Amino acid sequence: MERTERQRRNHPLNRSLAPSESAGSSSSPSRRTFSNRSRNSDYKHSKYNTNSNRSFEGDSDWRSRRSSDNKVYVQKLETKEDDGGHADRSHFDLPPVIVGTCPFMCPEAERAQRERLKDLAIFERLHGNPGKTSPGLAVKKFCRTMSAKSDQALDVRPLPVLEITLKYVLSFLDSKEQPFEVIHDFVFDRTRSIRQDLSVQNIVNEKAIYMYEEMVKFHVISHQKLLNDDSISNASSMHHLNMQQLSKALITLLNLYEVNRRNGAIFENEAEFHSFYVLLHLGSNSQATGESLTLWFRTLRSPVIKSKEMCFARTILRYFRMCNYKGFLCTVGAEASNLQYCVLEPYINEIRALALFFINNGGYKLNPYPLVDLSVLLMMEESEVESFCKACGLAICEDELGNFSLPTKQTTFSSPRVFQRYSFLKQ
Repeated sequence: MERTERQRRNHPLNRSLAPSESAGSSSSPSRRTFSNRSRNSDYKHSKYNTNSNRSFEGDSDWRSRRSSDNKVYVQKLETKEDDGGHADRSHFDLPPVIVGTCPFMCPEAERAQRERLKDLAIFERLHGNPGKTSPGLAVKKFCRTMSAKSDQALDVRPLPVLEITLKYVLSFLDSKEQPFEVIHDFVFDRTRSIRQDLSVQNIVNEKAIYMYEEMVKFHVISHQKLLNDDSISNASSMHHLNMQQLSKALITLLNLYEVNRRNGAIFENEAEFHSFYVLLHLGSNSQATGESLTLWFRTLRSPVIKSKEMCFARTILRYFRMCNYKGFLCTVGAEASNLQYCVLEPYINEIRALALFFINNGGYKLNPYPLVDLSVLLMMEESEVESFCKACGLAICEDELGNFSLPTKQTTFSSPRVFQRYSFLKQ
């Protein structure tokens, strides 16, 4: 009888939870599992989520709340279980926010340490001395281990200082004293540190939007320059890292637009930056390959989707996927903004090579294609067409009048993996 009663009491359906295992305990398996899953989700609920990039430079799920001093702070969702043990995501709690107090572009402790270690960029050196700097020259470096829990307010720069720092750092892009590789390394690291300080303080107001727009512009311009500068030895790796940070900064910016949305209106530059997200989906090596663009388009507001910038981006995407080289080149030449062209330039020669492939295979063998007409179609200088054809493995012939043309049906065509830089004649 005792054994039977003991078995009945120990049955899973009749056994009660010990106090340490109750649903209200913070160490319960269900709550612990959800917490870990939430921390590792990398903002998976964001409509701008990508598989490899994090938005908001930080944690998983975010909302905004406006404070009395007109600042916007981002909120994390805190899980709370109901009586049935199910996670309830309707409970909000403002996370601990660190408020920076550092008055300089670089904290004093870091500046002193870097002087001691002679870890100063060329732009930070006082009179060229690698072991000496000043508050007006040194800029805080990016630190991977920085967090709101471990860092102190004196090591974090407040928003006004971050604005001044960003303006100072971006001013080096106009410098001609150093090669672009050196300038890019410096601006790349220091803007990443600025984004980190914004994230740690949960600053997501309209000033943060402006700052992110400027930083995304830097990465877009670098996207073009790193591909066109043959003097850079490690351009490939630098371009890869730049694309990673471009995707991260852009996704954060698009989410900031949503956080600061008022009355359905859109920001002045919002449509153009949304178009970048679309244009980065061109090609098989795209880094911004998250959810399907078809689903993403459905989440956009009508003023954005109907804007000329987004209409242009969608048209370009359609022409690219349909291999419509003439429509692609003509549309880029007629409608692309300077920043949109920076994103698209790597695909221009790819589309030109596709055009040569179709002309070579579809042309009539007895009628060579004149280079004059080919230069108009490819929107490039006639003097460069011959070089481009030879780069694609195609020979050029000359008639008795001295006119050059492209014989078709050649079997030697091959699209080069790397193109030299050619001109683009906009309409």
